[in-house]
Amino acid sequence: MKTPRISLFIIAKNEEQNIAKCILSAKHIVNEIVVVNSMSKDKTALICRDLGAAVYDRAFDGFTNQKNFALSKVTGEWALSLDADEALTPELAEEIKQAVQQGTADGYELTRVNDFLGKRMRHSGMKAEHILRLVRTKKAEFRGGLVHEKLHVDGNTARLKNVFIHHPYDSIESYFDKFNRYTTLAAQTMFAKGKKVCLLRVLLTVPFEFARRYVLKAGFLDGIRGLIWASFSCFYVFVKYMKLWYLWDEKKNK
Repeated sequence: MKTPRISLFIIAKNEEQNIAKCILSAKHIVNEIVVVNSMSKDKTALICRDLGAAVYDRAFDGFTNQKNFALSKVTGEWALSLDADEALTPELAEEIKQAVQQGTADGYELTRVNDFLGKRMRHSGMKAEHILRLVRTKKAEFRGGLVHEKLHVDGNTARLKNVFIHHPYDSIESYFDKFNRYTTLAAQTMFAKGKKVCLLRVLLTVPFEFARRYVLKAGFLDGIRGLIWASFSCFYVFVKYMKLWYLWDEKKNK
């Protein structure tokens, strides 16, 4: 039986600290690596090319469009979607090989575990999650907007048992590097939908977000990292709404 070809595809921007780990975790099981580079100012593109990836430079216009563009460049029968700050475990890599060989489903959910500041988070709203990441290329597409894109497949799905690791924030500096970009995208999305800022809602939502993460999601069991994550999360909500307010204020004053 012919072994199906697997393509790994990634979108990236200024990910020189993470991208090699991501690619190397899957390189031995994939036949092709596609990276869409969002005009990185660091060595992201160079590292990817050195590791054998086909790199496409494309200005970022939202996660959904960027990932659909990357998917359109895939030539393998199967497509594996990873973010630059994610990496397969050896166990999952081997399971992926077996899954595409058997081909009993059109897509497979993979289980992602989350690290924060170098340690696994088991609570705080960051517990393990199941995400569709491995699909038959011709049956798949991303849907969504600027943020919160989601991969869909036209067919049946199954779930693999082993995990991959998400390590988005290895330092507080890296958190705030992404924080600014994501809060801006979130505000722009709400602005495009015509949503306005309600100060009462902000006053209620911000402390609730801390309570949700730290108490309801048992963030206190994650120790100091749980406290930091809950604090950062409520600040994220506040900044997102303030950026939305600023967009409306700019429009009013034009």
